[in-house]
Amino acid sequence: MNRAWIEPAFDRRFAGLRILVLAGVMIGYVLLLQRPSGTRDWALAAAGLALCLAAGKWVFGALLAQSVLLVAAHALGASTVASLKVLAAVTLFELAVQQSGRRLAAAATALALAVAANRLEDLPGELLPVLYKMGIVAGLPLLLGAYVRVTRDAAVHARRHAQQQELRAEQQLLAAREAERTTIARELHDLVAHHVSSMMLRVGVARHVTAATSTPTDPRISEVLDDLHTSAGAALSDLRRLVAVLRAPDRTGPGTGSLVEPGALPVALEAVVEHSRRTGLTVTASVDPRLARLDAVRGLAVLRLAQEGLANAAKHGGPGAHAELAVRVADDAVHVTIHDDGAGRARPPASGPSGHGLIGMRERVDLLGGRLDAGPAAQGWRLTAELPSLASDMEPHL
Repeated sequence: MNRAWIEPAFDRRFAGLRILVLAGVMIGYVLLLQRPSGTRDWALAAAGLALCLAAGKWVFGALLAQSVLLVAAHALGASTVASLKVLAAVTLFELAVQQSGRRLAAAATALALAVAANRLEDLPGELLPVLYKMGIVAGLPLLLGAYVRVTRDAAVHARRHAQQQELRAEQQLLAAREAERTTIARELHDLVAHHVSSMMLRVGVARHVTAATSTPTDPRISEVLDDLHTSAGAALSDLRRLVAVLRAPDRTGPGTGSLVEPGALPVALEAVVEHSRRTGLTVTASVDPRLARLDAVRGLAVLRLAQEGLANAAKHGGPGAHAELAVRVADDAVHVTIHDDGAGRARPPASGPSGHGLIGMRERVDLLGGRLDAGPAAQGWRLTAELPSLASDMEPHL
């Protein structure tokens, strides 16, 4: 059962509101069902209501005063004794909801004694009826209020325990992710970065030997070695930044959390195109300048799609192939299209399973709520992707 709607009704903060509602009920009872017969009875009824309202702030003192008022009203023969008993029982219930311990026991005892004092002339012959009335007026509100208090405190404790468990589980998950990132960062640094550094060193030695030899060297060899050295240096720089992100994603400085700076996406795409051209692939690029307004996450996704797509075009199209790259913004979405004519391909591409690069692209696009199609086309290899973009990113800046 959903009890969320009723729990606030017995919250400590709404004690005054509860008292007002119950006092309103009693006012209706006095005015409509049991009207006081004289000025004295009206005064006693007003005093009882005033003490009930005061219970919103001084509940213990109000209940003691109501017990005294109940004895006085009975001694005066007032017709409002029953109404005053109900008001006192309501106040005792409120005290039991708010407090426990000696004060609650003392207040309940005072009310029970007030009920007994009004029936002294019936004792000892009517002992059982008197005890029953004491239990109804003082015992029942005490038990009901204590039950509400215990149930409310148990619900609060359960919520706090659930929050602590959730926080603990979240902390454990974060710790596991941090340990996993640290392991990946260590492997990247110790294995991949080590090999890339070794490649750079050997390419540098080859460039030095080629430049120092007296035999004329084909300029294309020097161009390839220079390109290898530049590419290895860029890869090593990206690896260092990625390792920094994996080790401390919350403490990396500006420009470290993403491998492409906000607003620099068109320039980064041009660098990717130039690199593909140096590998022998002829590339025609069309890049929408509004891409500079993309957020960092979508910008990095577009950059990786272009890198992987052109790499696949070079792989499947072969040397001398012509590829077209088109990145445009339309209909609140980013559209990426890469297609090659397969002119340099000697044989059809193998129809084996997709590599990790294509799997990574699909996962990246899926995380952003987009779609990706990639594979052999009628002439060459084709990739089309669509990424939803935020409308606010595409609005022109005034």
